[in-house]
Amino acid sequence: MALRINHLLAMPFFAAAIFVLTLPEATMPSGAALGGALALAVVGMWATGILAEHVTTLLFFLAAMVFGIAEAPAVFSGFSAGAFWLLFGGMILGSAVGKTGLGARLARAMALRMGVSYSGILVGIVAVALALSFVMPSSTGRVVLLMPVAVSLAEAFRFEPGSNGRLGITITAALAAVIPGFGILPANVPNLVMLGNADTLYGLHITYGEFLFLHFPVLGLLKAAFIVLITRTMFPDRLPDIGAADTVSTRLGPEEKRLAIILVGALALWATDFLHGVSPAWVALFAGVLCFLPPFSLISAEKIGDAIQIRPLLFIAGVLSLGAVVTSSGFADRVAEAFLSIAGLQPDDDFGNFATIVGASIVTSLLGTAPTVPAVWTPLAGELATAMDLPLKSVVMMQLLAFSTVILPYQVPPVVVGLQLGGVPMAQGVKATLVLAVVTLLILLPLDYLWWQALGMFDG
Repeated sequence: MALRINHLLAMPFFAAAIFVLTLPEATMPSGAALGGALALAVVGMWATGILAEHVTTLLFFLAAMVFGIAEAPAVFSGFSAGAFWLLFGGMILGSAVGKTGLGARLARAMALRMGVSYSGILVGIVAVALALSFVMPSSTGRVVLLMPVAVSLAEAFRFEPGSNGRLGITITAALAAVIPGFGILPANVPNLVMLGNADTLYGLHITYGEFLFLHFPVLGLLKAAFIVLITRTMFPDRLPDIGAADTVSTRLGPEEKRLAIILVGALALWATDFLHGVSPAWVALFAGVLCFLPPFSLISAEKIGDAIQIRPLLFIAGVLSLGAVVTSSGFADRVAEAFLSIAGLQPDDDFGNFATIVGASIVTSLLGTAPTVPAVWTPLAGELATAMDLPLKSVVMMQLLAFSTVILPYQVPPVVVGLQLGGVPMAQGVKATLVLAVVTLLILLPLDYLWWQALGMFDG
């Protein structure tokens, strides 16, 4: 029964893929059509779980190469992406956190400050994630740091794998470590891609404070509050009788001390990458490698297979490669051009233009990933601003409202990293992001429109 339901849910994706393949060459060149059809089919399979995520990913790699949809560097670009190696290093760190017991100790410290209640735990996780978003410029780095603690917190309170309590804690950590950070300029990569393209193409400079004031009240604080509300409602639970304080010792062991040194060093390097320029990915990998080396020797080199799981690594590589394939095949550009020809943008129709641009950008994010949006839409911002008689800055900033709206987890790879590190079944992650997306579309984006209007962002 479950399999038939999955097939039914995937049918719209497959139907859209077939439709793209039937478009005339003048409208959609064959290479772009193949790229779009493959992306739609793969997204449908990932979202509905017809096959295991890593099996779908292998089929994606195979089809892209066999049919010549993109060159090998684009098809396998996910393996060279920083997020892949952040997950790789994060798995090692997560294994060390669990093995040494440091995670349980950190979980206990968090629990004592949160108030001993399930809701208090969720609020505390979100508060820590928001605080990290201001000091750590890598969302994947925040996920890698926070998720092992969240897992240890669930274990300390005796929430079994698959229980509502464990799902609520881990999904909250995965979402909170990434999504509210879109309201903080340096906190997420797509923000920097958008601002970097705007600077390069138009000489447009946006300050940290200006960005924060425009986006953080709704996309940061309100969305963080809704993450707690949604996960608390979707995964209701209460604390068992045994508290976290009864599950950990009070003495810091030698292995915990050595791991604490590694984690503090990694956190310091992540928080100061604007000074030294070393990618958070290589910091995570270096920290992971240190766990195998003396004098730390936290994990035996022969046990590397226990610390690193191939399935989530394959999946995240596929997610990261998808955007490159969609872009290099030309499909994303064709979709954007088609939009411009039919959108019917009009001056003095602020709400209609706002909804149209944000909606089209969300579709672009669905076809690729969040970083695809600024890559496709920033070069069009000048033309769009003229058509709508809006300030260029406002048109550029509209993109953020779109790529911060996560409908399916694969759109934002760090969310996938968090779900994988937390052992969350993808179906449960999809449910949470779908509900958050509905809340965003029905409540938060209209509030954003009113906030922008109050700030004069639509004054030409």
